[in-house]
This record gives sequence, structure tokens and C-alpha cells, in this order.
Amino acid sequence: MINPHKANHCVIGMVGLGVMGRNMLLNMADHGFRVAGYDLDKDKVESLHKEAKEHEVFGSTNIPDFINLLQKPRAIMLLVPAGKPVDLVIDELLPHLEWGDLIIDAGNSHFTDTASRAARLQKVGIQFLGVGVSGGEEGARHGPSIMPGGPKKAYEQIRPILEAIAAKVNNDPCVTYLGNGSVGHYVKMVHNGIEYGIMQLIAETYDLMKRGLGLSNDQLQTVYHEWSESDLNSYLIEITSCIFKKIDEKTNKSLIDEIVGVAEQNGTGMWTSQSAMELQLLTPTIDLAVMMRDLSVLVNEREQANDLYKRSIKLFSGEQKSFINELQSALFSGMIIAYAEGFALLKVASEKYDYHLNLEAVARIWRGGCIIRASLLEDIAAAFHKKPNLSNLLLDPTMSEKMMVHQENLRKIVCHASLLGIPIPTLMATLSYFDAYRSRWQPANLIQAQRDYFGSHRYERLDAKGSFHSEWGDAT
Repeated sequence: MINPHKANHCVIGMVGLGVMGRNMLLNMADHGFRVAGYDLDKDKVESLHKEAKEHEVFGSTNIPDFINLLQKPRAIMLLVPAGKPVDLVIDELLPHLEWGDLIIDAGNSHFTDTASRAARLQKVGIQFLGVGVSGGEEGARHGPSIMPGGPKKAYEQIRPILEAIAAKVNNDPCVTYLGNGSVGHYVKMVHNGIEYGIMQLIAETYDLMKRGLGLSNDQLQTVYHEWSESDLNSYLIEITSCIFKKIDEKTNKSLIDEIVGVAEQNGTGMWTSQSAMELQLLTPTIDLAVMMRDLSVLVNEREQANDLYKRSIKLFSGEQKSFINELQSALFSGMIIAYAEGFALLKVASEKYDYHLNLEAVARIWRGGCIIRASLLEDIAAAFHKKPNLSNLLLDPTMSEKMMVHQENLRKIVCHASLLGIPIPTLMATLSYFDAYRSRWQPANLIQAQRDYFGSHRYERLDAKGSFHSEWGDAT
């Protein structure tokens, strides 16, 4: 039974005491907040109690008792798998809630689901926030990047909690109110799309150095460690360096070599690509990253193709140090493009869905706590500070200077990889996107002529206004 003296005294409750939910709740308790957790699994509730130690943390496996622990108006955060589980939890909570209570979905929900849930709950007087959270287990426990969206009044109710638990950069919390509606989950979706892109870019540099240069894991660890202290400084580069140091306890070999090369995904990268296509925006780096995860699953087909199309991977015959320097430069170019794609998508989506996003604020809350945090985000924030309506980061003078410095090395790496027979689809895509974006002329005039030829779809002329059709058969 719940101690009656503890009833109605917790400022927030957490539904879902898995790794993320439990760590987030403990993070709140570390900052002096009285909190409550709910999970059907008794072991998870017991684990919460054990880790809480002297903090005021309470847990329950019973919804009514859990609700009774919360002060009014109640604030309840959900950290459960996206999709149907979120709706099932909401349905279970609703009979016990009152007008003005708040539900916060902090999982990786699709932004369209968030919009639907908000509309549904508004009709019964329940406030709803869609909150993106990035940082994984470590971030949840010690400071994540938090992306909240929904009613401003609802955000203000939990703002002190979120600001307290968020990561800090120069004492600034990596959380800010992003706007109404489903914006929080949209921003998190794009964050994950950028994450997909950068992870694939790094994986391609690994492949080039492993199969193209024949570097050992110790040598790879040294390279990524050096890169982590350069302009490539970022969380993903840092953990990549650590990965190559890990020894497998079972085999006493490098753990990286014992892992099956099949990449899983939770759908957020695909959602980013789908949204970009719907909004008619280019995100080729992200798209190729999603596709390569799909391709990794086709193990049997790839093995058959490997036997059918025999061509051994060639070792690079030139100077290794120069190659590694070029590769570092190429990766930096790719990272710029990945961020440029993501922020361009956020700008278009903000206009389409009336999010009124502050892109400088997005860049600032991504500087700490999240998976895609990188020193480059300081320059990105500065770019949007100078020009809030910047349509693409590639149009920023600082970014253009960086791209001009590094683009030639990206070209060299693409050429090297092609001759070596090592696939680098995202690095190639970043170069093609860059060259297409900076090109005043496009060969789309031929496409328009073809469309008019076979379907009378008409075309526009350079020397006259209006649309035109020609009888192309006359030319034969």
C-alpha cells in the first residue's frame, strides 16, 4: 500500500522504467525533485527503489496507486516504445486523470501520431507534450538534450524540471521550448536522420581505412582519437575511438571484429527521408544511410553477388598519411552536408506545419547531451544567429569557406574509393548533392522535353513567359 503521508506529493511521474525511463527519473531525483515511477514489471520497480538510495523516489505496479502519488495538476511522462504502446498507456491513464492534467510523450513517436494524440486529448481537457530526448542511457542519467513541443502553458509546468536535468553547455541547459503541436518529435526525428547520416559517413571512413589501407584496430583507434581532437570533434567520433579499444572477454580479440555487420534501425531515419520527399526537399546523405542499413540485412544476396561479381578490394598504393588527411577532410565535408540537409528540412517543415522554429535554438540545444553533438554546431548556431531565415547552411559564408577548403579532398576520396572498389555511397552522395546545389545550370530541360514528347506535359521557355508544347515527332 502507498503511505498516505506520501500521497499527492510527487511533482512528476514516469510510466516505463526501462533503461531510459529509470535513468531519467533518477536524474530528476538527483536534482531534488520528488518523483514517482510506474511499471508492470515488479523487478523494474524494485531496481528503481534500490538505485534511488536516499532520494525521494517512489514506485508502483498499480496505476491508481501511482496516480495517487502525484500532486495536482498531474504531470506524467511516458518512456515506452513508439506506436500502439503509447496509445495503450494513454487509454489506461485517462480514467484516472482530471481536467488540466498533463501527459508527456518522451519516446520516439512519429510526429503525425503526436499531432493526433494532442488533438484527441485536448477534447477531454488533458494537456499533451511531445518531447524528443537524445543522449541514450548516459544522457538520460546525467544530462540529455531535450526537445519539447506543445502548449506553452504545459511546458512551463515542467520547465524547471527539464532545465535542471538537461545537459549544460556554458551553463546553458540543452532544452528550450520549440513551439506548438508536434514540433518536438519532428525535431527529434530530424536529429535522428542526421545521426543516421553521420554514423554511415563514419562507417565508410572505417571501411576505407580497414580494407583500403589495411589498418589494424589499434591504428584505427589512434586515427579516430586524433580526429576527435580536431574540427571533427563530436560524440560519435569519440565513441568510435573507444570502440576500437574494447576487447571481447569471450575471445580476447577486438570486440568490433566479433559483431555481425547487419545494422538495425528504429524507423526514425526512414521517417526523415519520407518527410523530406513529401516536402520536396533533398536529403541524399540521410537517404543513403537508411538504404545502406537496409542493404546490410540482405546477407545472403550480398554473398551471392560477391561470388558472382569477383573483383578483389585493392589496397591503396599511395602515401597513407596523405590519404588519412584527405579522408578526415572528406568526412568533415560530409558532416557539414548532413547537418545542412537536416536544418534545411527543419526550415521547410516549420513553414509547412506552422512550427515557427528558431533554428539557432535547435543548434544550441544539440551542442550537449545528444548523440549528434559536435563542435561544428557552434558555427551552425552562429549562422542562424546572423540570418534566422537562412534556407540552407551551404549559403552561410562561414560554411562556404569550410566547404571550399575541404571539397577537393572529398573529390579525391571519392575517386580513390571508386578505383579501390570500396563502397562509400553517403560520401559520394554528399559530393553529388554539393555539386548539384552549387550548379546554376541543371539538365532538367532535357527531362521537360522528354515529358512533353511522350505526355504533352508542356515546358517553359527562356525567352518567353507561359507554357509550351511541341510536336516532337517532326524532328525525326
